[in-house]
This record gives sequence, C-alpha cells and structure tokens, in this order.
Amino acid sequence: MVAMRRLVSLLCFCALLSAEDVHPITGRHIAPTMSVDGADWLVRPEREAEEAPELALEAIGIARGETVADIGAGAGYFTWRLAVRVGPNGKIYANDIQPEMLDLLRRNISAHHLTNVETVLGAVDDPKLPAASIDLALMVDVYHEFTEPEKMLRGIRASLKPNGRMVLVEYRKEDPSVPIRPEHKMTVAEVRAEVEPEGFRLDKTIETLPRQHILIFRKSVQ
Repeated sequence: MVAMRRLVSLLCFCALLSAEDVHPITGRHIAPTMSVDGADWLVRPEREAEEAPELALEAIGIARGETVADIGAGAGYFTWRLAVRVGPNGKIYANDIQPEMLDLLRRNISAHHLTNVETVLGAVDDPKLPAASIDLALMVDVYHEFTEPEKMLRGIRASLKPNGRMVLVEYRKEDPSVPIRPEHKMTVAEVRAEVEPEGFRLDKTIETLPRQHILIFRKSVQ
C-alpha cells in the first residue's frame, strides 16, 4: 500500500511537471537536467561513434586564438577538445550550473594538462559569461534542458562579440530511429521558433553527424 501511494504521488508530480515545464512558444516539454550522477554517461566510450565529436567541431569551425563558451559543459567531454583547438592563445569558458560537474571537469582538464580553461558556475537563468567577449557559444545536447530558455538566450546573446556565433547541437526529433527520449530531441523548426525571437538568425544548418543537427546562429539586427 505504501509503495502504491508513492507511485501515485510520483505520477501526480510528473503530470504536474509535464503540465508546467513547457516552452511558451512551441509547447515543447523541457527535459530534466542531467545530474552529476549521470556523468559517466557523458563520457561513455560509445559516445564517440554516436556523436562524432571531432567531426562536429570540424564542421563548426574553430579558429586558433578564439574565445569559446562551452555552455552546459558537464564533465568536460567537449571542453578539452575545444581547448586543444583554440590553442594556448585562446580561451575556453566552461559553464555549468552544478558545482559537482565543474569539479569533474577540472579534473578532466588537469588530466589533459590544459591551462586555457576557466570554469564558470552559471545559474538557470544566467550563463554568467563576460559581456561582448565570446566568439563562439556552444551547447551540445544542452539547450533542450534549459528551464529558463528565453533568459539564457538573452544572456548568451549579450556575451557574444558582434560577429559571434551561437551553436546548438541537438538530437534530431524528425528522425524516429534516433534512440533518445522525445524530450531530449528537437526539430529544426522548434529551435528556430524558440531562438529567433530572442535576437538571433539561423546562419547555417549542418546535417553531417550521425544523429544530431548542428544549428549555427548569429545575432540578428535589432
């Protein structure tokens, strides 16, 4: 009986969460944020074949000396790769809202003997990045988990240099064969509908990855 009451309470809570945590424009259900307990999944060996991280970064194009924000960096799976690409004269701001994730990331960066990474503890409504200083703001499988997406986009926009880019990498919701829960996937149409009203324009869509869209945005003229 106790187990049944707990199950009913959980179902009621999930129903309430689903009813409230939706994007006001698209009605998309916002996915829960992965906790540090899931960090092993972020660095799973299969991820390289599933997501082709080096192919993704090559397609995006990252120049030596650039300043890059890895937003929702987690344990640093992409952070160290970005740090290598920008070189010692470049800089990476590794952002996450969980201090425990940033602890894991620092250990990862130290293991790769990199010194051009600065960690940033962000908030759910503010990436806490320096204004007008970022060449590239990268979010890999992250945007769909923002609980305050509009405020985050405004903060990211403010952090970009005039010709800076914001890049979202998201699993393709258009493809039912992609083995990811629906709330962790997005269509190109959903992304555009949510992002463009916040002062961005879609510059390029790249579809060379096995399972994900690469969506490159720039600031729109306002």
